[in-house]
Amino acid sequence: MKRNFTATKPDQKWTTDITEFHLFGRKVYLSPILDMYNGEIVSYEISERPVLTQVLSMLDKAFKNRPHSKGCILHSDQGWQYQHSSYQETLKNHAIIQSMSRKGNCLDNSVMENFFGLLKSELLYLEEFTSYEDFINKLRDYIDYYNTKRIKLKLKGMSPVEYRTH
Repeated sequence: MKRNFTATKPDQKWTTDITEFHLFGRKVYLSPILDMYNGEIVSYEISERPVLTQVLSMLDKAFKNRPHSKGCILHSDQGWQYQHSSYQETLKNHAIIQSMSRKGNCLDNSVMENFFGLLKSELLYLEEFTSYEDFINKLRDYIDYYNTKRIKLKLKGMSPVEYRTH
């Protein structure tokens, strides 16, 4: 992708990664796919462990949500999940082009890192959680809010979903 994160239409360029949260003595792993066209979270999966099934399930949801994504470029870092033959085969079966960051270069996946920064600053650091389950529910609510209600100036004051559908 060579850090060209601009997309002129939906489902042209996606990015993915996994982030980790520590709450109530437990870990939570979030694996989303973000559309670079409008910043929308296309699909995501939440798990207590960073396992391959989490990433494959996230892909399945993305392909169901966006059946016309053939030819899309999906960018990630060089995590073991993205190098796994099952992941790569799933992309090939859906005509998705795989792109990976250069080794040790976090700027190559800055779009997803930016989303994780927003998520943590707007949810994790501001909200209080009563339990592990409460956090999971608020995480799901935040992603829905981010996609459907959180406006962005670069999207002409619209939310990601509004921008895609206007």
